[in-house]
Amino acid sequence: MNPISVSTLNTQIKSLLETTFMQICVEGEISNLTVHSSGHIYFSIKDENSTISCVMFKGNTKYLKFELENGQKVQVTASITVYVPRGNYQLLCTRIEPSGIGNLTLAFEQLKTKLQAKGYFEPSIKKTLPKYPKKIAIVTSPTGAAIEDMKKVASKRWALCELILVPTLVQGNGSIEDIANSIKYADKLNCDIMIIGRGGGSIEDLWAFNSEIVADTIFQANTPIISAVGHEIDYLISDFVSDVRAATPSNAIEIALPDINEHFLYIDSMIVEFQNRLKNVLAKKEQELINTKRLLEQNSIESKFSFIASQIKLLKSSFNSSFVQKIEIFQHSLDSLKSNYILNHPEKKEKNGFVQISKNNKIISLEDLKIGDNLELQTVNVIADCKIINLSKQKVK
Repeated sequence: MNPISVSTLNTQIKSLLETTFMQICVEGEISNLTVHSSGHIYFSIKDENSTISCVMFKGNTKYLKFELENGQKVQVTASITVYVPRGNYQLLCTRIEPSGIGNLTLAFEQLKTKLQAKGYFEPSIKKTLPKYPKKIAIVTSPTGAAIEDMKKVASKRWALCELILVPTLVQGNGSIEDIANSIKYADKLNCDIMIIGRGGGSIEDLWAFNSEIVADTIFQANTPIISAVGHEIDYLISDFVSDVRAATPSNAIEIALPDINEHFLYIDSMIVEFQNRLKNVLAKKEQELINTKRLLEQNSIESKFSFIASQIKLLKSSFNSSFVQKIEIFQHSLDSLKSNYILNHPEKKEKNGFVQISKNNKIISLEDLKIGDNLELQTVNVIADCKIINLSKQKVK
């Protein structure tokens, strides 16, 4: 057996390994991770018993959607290459995916965690949307269905607002940079609100809105931003960084613009309320005028004179009635005194053999007496009480 050189052996091993293991998929845990300034990535993958070196050259790193980390379990698609001068071999990686989870999902979670730690999602820094915007910038594709849906909703909802379309590439190569540049441009238009978004699609179609470049641009913008990407079930990094998330582009317009029909109803209710309040005020003022008029009438000179005249008339009537009553009383007293005077006048009692007959203090004739009457026989000096026990009338001849 003829001996061969080390270089020849390594070359033969290289040829054998590289032709036998042209494309393999290996699963293991990342260790010794190094990202070189050249853009190449060096690391190892290992299991419980073995380790193998790996490299991913810069040209393939652009397809890597997530950040590699030590301790991360991954699946590597690669070929085996041998470095002849040193006689060692390694895996030349063309694709790396996380084990048990999609690379896009992992990339999304990694970026979300990173931005959250930087304070990009803080509710306290979210800008408030104006209630009545005059200009809205829309960063989206000029040919997509999203812009047409937004225009249609805006025309029905609040036609007083101006919509400014900023044509933007929203998927594919160069879309990340184009979205970021469009946001920067729209931020200089002095609009009241900016809407960024697009219609639905796969996670790959929407992926530009999950980039850190777009997130940084949204965070740095001065204009309040509504993120409206995909459908209601889609959540993108732009949704978390923006000031407001909308379920769809149409919903973004509904959030941004007031509803004119609601304002019509509100105006109608205000008119009815104003009319009712005006009626109440007028009715109250009318009643106050009526009360004031009555008060003035009660306190006017004419009213005072009328009141005094009525009081004088009442006093006069009362005086006349009282005066007549007093006169009648005095007249009765005089009549009684006169009767007593006549009854007791000495001239009536001074004739001899004659007496005055009275009954119950009234002068009465003898012919009017009856048996059993009590009477008085009176002269000037004597009064005799008598009782009729017998009475006979004589016939005059």
